[in-house]
Formats: sequence, C-alpha cells, structure tokens
Amino acid sequence: MEAKRSALVVGATGFIGTELVKLLCNSEEYGRVKMIVRRPGTYSHPKIEVLVRDFDKIMQEDIGEIQDVFCCLGTTIKKAGTREAFQKVDFEYPRTIAALAKKQMIEHFIMITAIGANKKSWSHYNRVKGMIESELIALDFPRLSILRPSLLTGNRDEFRLGEKVGEILLKMVNPLLVGSARKYRSISGEQVAYAMKVIALRSKEQKVTIYTSDEIAKFAPL
Repeated sequence: MEAKRSALVVGATGFIGTELVKLLCNSEEYGRVKMIVRRPGTYSHPKIEVLVRDFDKIMQEDIGEIQDVFCCLGTTIKKAGTREAFQKVDFEYPRTIAALAKKQMIEHFIMITAIGANKKSWSHYNRVKGMIESELIALDFPRLSILRPSLLTGNRDEFRLGEKVGEILLKMVNPLLVGSARKYRSISGEQVAYAMKVIALRSKEQKVTIYTSDEIAKFAPL
C-alpha cells in the first residue's frame, strides 16, 4: 500500500488556504496536513497538526518531514497598512519559509503569486510578486509550481470594495476575454485551492511550472 503524502500549508487561515486545508483533509492521498498559523484556532480534523508561530521566528524544525509545501500567504498594501508591511507578508515570509523548506529537502513547493508578477513592474504589488518568484526559482527546488491567478472571487472574511466592483465587472467581461486574453478572466478562490491540490498530485513534468489563471481554471470542476 502506497504511503500517504504529507503537506504543510502556510497561510492556512486565509481566503485560499482555508479551502485548501479542507480539500487536503478530505483527500485520500494525504494522511497529514500541517499548518503554521499566527493565532490559535479551532481545527477539528484528525489529519491536522497546528503550529502557532510568530512568522518572524520560524525555524527549520517547524517545517518538519513534509513532502509538499503550499504557500498561500498574501495580503494587500491597503490591508497591511504600509508597503513595508505588505512586502514582509508577500516576500520576506515566503522567502524564509522556502529557504527552510529547501534545507529540509522537500519535494514540491507550491506558491500563489499574481497574474502581473514581474520583478521589473512599475507596480509595487506586481514587482514584489515577481521578486518572490525569482527567489523561489533560484532556490532550485526538485519541483516548483507557481500559480498566477487573476482577480479572485468568492467570500472573504473582510470586505474589499475595489475587488467587489472588479468582480462584478469581470463577470460581465469574462465571456469577452478569449484567446490569449483568457488569462485575465476572474477566478474563484475555491478553484485556485482545488488546482493547488491537483497540481501537487500530478506526475512531475518539469522543475518549474508557472500556471496562468486560465490554466488554473482547467483543473477545477467548479
């Protein structure tokens, strides 16, 4: 009988992370789902192992013996309050966790960035997303998967007026985005979480794979 896989989810209490944890716990392929969170919570599933940690003080032993690391960390400049605080969540924390995961010789690192990720972008948001992608690629994991979703739709804990307006507009525009423009179609957080699980379980195709929003949507029957 094939041994079940183990996963670490960082950003497990966020929009996509919460859905991903549910999917992994309900998956027959995973026997252990580890979460690193900043605050205690109520998690009632026998597969779940919770570590409450200050993200500024995460150590190598916190990663543990894991096969797949899912990094769902992400915020906005508005929510973080400053560019520096945003960069800490979207760049510094993922970089630290990835470096520790590399030392632990994990098999597969799966990261969410954004459709406009580019370290040379004029947009600070997209530039930071591009910077973390470059850092991850440089770490030379046995396998690295990067997901670049477009505007995320779905129910969040906090209300984001700009994104809600964008969500409504894109639902009207989505059918018009065809061909190479399909990657700009909005996508639900549930679809992204589902795709992350499917990608993790796929046979290795190449060391680094980057998935655009339209490619992510193909994995999810939602």
